[in-house]
This record gives sequence, structure tokens and C-alpha cells, in this order.
Amino acid sequence: MNERNYDYLKDQVKYTGFGEALEGELKQQMEKQQPTFSLKHDAFYGEDKVSAELSFRKSEQTDLYFFNSYRVSLQKEGRPESLEQTFYINKGNNITLKEAYNLMEGRAVNKDLTSREGEVYNAWVSLDFKDTDNNGNFRLNHYHENYGYDLEAAVGKYPIKELDNPSHKEDLMNSLKKGNLQSATFIKDGQEIKQYLEANPQFKTVNVYDADKNRLDMRQGKSEQQSQNGETSKQQNTRAKKSAAEEDGPGEKNEKKQRKKQSL
Repeated sequence: MNERNYDYLKDQVKYTGFGEALEGELKQQMEKQQPTFSLKHDAFYGEDKVSAELSFRKSEQTDLYFFNSYRVSLQKEGRPESLEQTFYINKGNNITLKEAYNLMEGRAVNKDLTSREGEVYNAWVSLDFKDTDNNGNFRLNHYHENYGYDLEAAVGKYPIKELDNPSHKEDLMNSLKKGNLQSATFIKDGQEIKQYLEANPQFKTVNVYDADKNRLDMRQGKSEQQSQNGETSKQQNTRAKKSAAEEDGPGEKNEKKQRKKQSL
């Protein structure tokens, strides 16, 4: 067995999100020198079960093995059918297991990817559940930098407490870029409310969910915000009139009344 090859694959498996639990089995399989082999791994995200099968193939010319892909089966609680998708391993920044789960949940992930020409580029990716390739895999939608999605600006439209702290803001942005449904503290009527966010690059916005993870109708949210802004404007006008009245002395008030009578 090629020890350097084992160390490389061990790290590749680890940083693709499978941890260190498969290291022993990986070594045993490589020592057998079979043309191909696979490893299995289960994970839970909440009540959702994710089962993955990692595929390895030996080079026909050398003793090196390659981690080619992993197939994910997502079994959601209360649903009899499962969702399946294969993720391919490249030289660049691969889709991790948690990111794969997020993609299969319908969310988008921000990645630095490598083109066929070897050039690194940044893009948001999501699964197109309406389009599959010849292998039954859902195709990937790509939203490149020139698409114009500004996550920070989209999040900044909401009164979120974490945005006031640079460290918390960075954590929030990084989590959203990984495709997570991330909790955040919204300020509403002076009260702190826990809600959830997810990135939506296709429509250049973010989706907002309540504390029970029910998606909120943001058209209603905008109406409420406009209503609040209108109420604030009314209050400001009332205060301004009151302030102007207080600035007028008794003589000035009488003069105004007299001028009003004369005009009549």
C-alpha cells in the first residue's frame, strides 16, 4: 500500500465532511489492492438521515487510489421516499457532506470552484430539481459573481442584531454561504425575535422563516415595514407640530388668531 496515497485520501475524506471514522476501513480496503471499493457513512441533521457511499478506484498504471465521488441518500422524517444525488470529487474545493445535505434541501451554497481549464472562480450553486442528466443526477445551477447577488446587502435589509457585531456578522455570512438555514435575532417593535435565514441567489434576496421554520411571506413583511415607517412619519410630524407650537409665545399665538380673524 502506498502510505502517501493513504495520507492524502485520509485527509481528502476528512475535509469533505466525513471526519476520521473511516480511516481504519480506508486503510484495510487499500491494502487489499482491489480495482475498486466503497465506504459507507451515515449522518443525522436534526431528524433527517443522510447515508453516503464513497467510491474509490485504483489507477490502471500505478498503485494509487482516487476518491472519485460519493452518493448521498437523504431520508426525511415522515417521508417514505428518499432523495438521491451523486457528488463528484475534484482537485479544487469539493462539496462537503453538510453542503450536499443543504443542496438537497433546496438551498444554495457559495463555493470557489475550478473550471476545466484550471481557473478558480466563485459561484453560488443549487440543484435544479426539474432537470436531470443521463445518470439521473439533478443538474447544478450556477450563479457567478457577475450575476450580481450581494448577500451582505440582501441581509442588511432586515433589522438583525448580529449585524451590529463584526464577529457575529462574519459568522452569519459564512454560515449562509455554506447553505445553512441559520438562526438570527430580529428586532421587531423593540423586541428580540429568533427567526431563520437562507440565501436565495436566484432572486437576489434571502428567505426568512419564523421560529418554527415556517417560511414568512415577505410581501406581508414589507407592508408591515411600510406601515411602521408611515406610523413613524406621523409621529414625527406630530412631534414637529407640537414643538413648533411650544416655540410660539402667548403674544405670537394671539397675533396668529387676530390675523386669522382679519383674513375672515
